Order: sequence, then structure tokens, then C-alpha cells
Amino acid sequence: MTVRVGQGFDVHAFSDDPSRVLVLGGVIFEGEQGLVGHSDADVIAHACADALLGAAGLGDIGQHFPDTDPTWAGADSIDLLTEVAGRVRAAGFEPGNVDAAVVCERPKLAPHRDMMQTRLSLAVGAPVTVKGNRAEGLGAIGRGEGIACFAVAVVSAR
Repeated sequence: MTVRVGQGFDVHAFSDDPSRVLVLGGVIFEGEQGLVGHSDADVIAHACADALLGAAGLGDIGQHFPDTDPTWAGADSIDLLTEVAGRVRAAGFEPGNVDAAVVCERPKLAPHRDMMQTRLSLAVGAPVTVKGNRAEGLGAIGRGEGIACFAVAVVSAR
């Protein structure tokens, strides 16, 4: 059996638009400042998608869903992740799991972790875990200017 590993990363700044909602792992965080992005700016779903695409040798999320294409404006990133998982399978690979490490000073992820993991896992069709980390005041993320996510995915050839 051939096993491959992919790495994903995404980062988005917080938006000044009060109508922008914060979506992380497919979950809306009520009352929190949203992120700037062409789609819903879900950094977790984007990093997971990039990790899966990389593991399958299919490029990156920007190649598949460019921010210059109005089709993807305001897109639900869980839908994009579901599409990516389908493309990975169509290329002859089966997702094994995805592990995501989110770096942010706010919001607190723990109250929503189970729901995020459920939404992401359903989209991928394999287990997705989410861990929250802080930047401890260092850099732009530490100053609370945005949110970043690193993800690692394992796929196997079918």
C-alpha cells in the first residue's frame, strides 16, 4: 500500500466589516469578528483542503478555487473541502485522517471543537482532529490580527 502525506497552511486577517461572520471548521462563531477572504475564509477547512491536495499531488486550493473566480465568492468552505475530498478520491487516493493545528488568540475553540471535528470529518469522509494553540502575544497572530491553521493529511492509494 502506498501512503502519502500532505501539509496545508492558511491564514486570514480579521475583517473590519461588522456583517462578516466568523466561520471555523464549518461552525459559525456568533458575536466574533469575521475574517477577510474571498470565500467564507474558514482557515481550518482551507488548510485541511490544502493538506489533502498536497498528499494526492493535486496542487493547492488556489489552483482549484482561485480567488479571482467570482464563482467562489462567499463560498461555504465545507463545500469546498467536500469537493477536494472527491477530487482526491477521483485521483485514486483515500483520505486516512487530517490533523489541524489552529493558532489564534481568540476565539476560544474548545467549546466548538466537537462540532468542528464532526463537520470537517463528514466533509472529508475520514477523521479530522482540531487543536487550538496560542501565539503567546508574538507576531501578528499573537497581537490578535488574524487566525492561522496548519494541517497534515494522510492518504493511501486505492
